[in-house]
Amino acid sequence: MMTKIRIYDPAMCCDTGVCGPSVDPELTRVATAIFMLEKETIDIARFNLATDPKAFVDETQIQQLLHAEGVEALPVIIVNDKIKLKGQYPTNEQLAEWANVPLDVLTKQPSKSKGIELL
Repeated sequence: MMTKIRIYDPAMCCDTGVCGPSVDPELTRVATAIFMLEKETIDIARFNLATDPKAFVDETQIQQLLHAEGVEALPVIIVNDKIKLKGQYPTNEQLAEWANVPLDVLTKQPSKSKGIELL
């Protein structure tokens, strides 16, 4: 069975953390990890409270958690329909474990080729 990972972010202007006056390296790391998992065809999706409120309404567990704990509980990570983490982003190690991929998939460094390499 393929792993299904859903990340429910607090309200932000963008998912990458590169908008605004300062870059949040944690958001950049998470965005990169998600991109790398998508390349591996992992079923992963990310929802921003500001731009995807319907996703928060449609997921009963998120509705209940927000009602009980408020937006302070975000971000919330649901893996295979179970809440795995709340109030913080997962480490690359956690993401690799949940997605059942080697850790180096999330930490690949660009190769030193002389040609153009597309991610």
